[in-house]
Amino acid sequence: MRSTNERIGERPACGSRVTLNLWAFRRERVRRARNRIMLRWYLIHTKPSGESLAQTNLERQGYEVYFPRLLQPTRRRARWRDAIIALFPRYLFLRLSEGEQPLGPVRSTTGVSSVVRFGASYAVVPDQVVRELRARADPESGLHRLRGRSPFETGAAVRIAVGPFGGLEGVFEREAGAERVVVLLKLLGQDASVRVPAGFVVPGFAA
Repeated sequence: MRSTNERIGERPACGSRVTLNLWAFRRERVRRARNRIMLRWYLIHTKPSGESLAQTNLERQGYEVYFPRLLQPTRRRARWRDAIIALFPRYLFLRLSEGEQPLGPVRSTTGVSSVVRFGASYAVVPDQVVRELRARADPESGLHRLRGRSPFETGAAVRIAVGPFGGLEGVFEREAGAERVVVLLKLLGQDASVRVPAGFVVPGFAA
């Protein structure tokens, strides 16, 4: 049996270098186990037109950032040209390990307005949402493209990926302009129709 001094977290009484190294190794292993937390995605709200600036400054600090961008045809001086814009204006996705990377420096980063909260807690974005967004982008350029019309039929099950209603599932009702759709959600036990950017909506799970 191990002596009392050899238990994890206790410093051995003897001066043996081997014993000291074993004690240090065990203590470090316990410390890492306590700090090991799953990587999580958070939603970052940027300054107006500050998505690229915020992304650059966050990545310089070692954070992983996903900035979904859209290739959108725009007309300038009677000519159509492709412009690259934010898919979700003023929003970025940031992934970190809570045990090793604090959120404090994120809030004070140039280009960042705030870390989105739902009530008193920070908004955690499910990994599946980010995976789906990346899967829908062009595999070579990483850019999203506008579709000619919404891919959803009236009554289709959908899920809102991000924003204030992120994570909620509902029913697709109709398009509301070129880039917005109306989704029927169940809020506080009652049906409510909300308008959201079309890019916020992904296929849901039929009941």
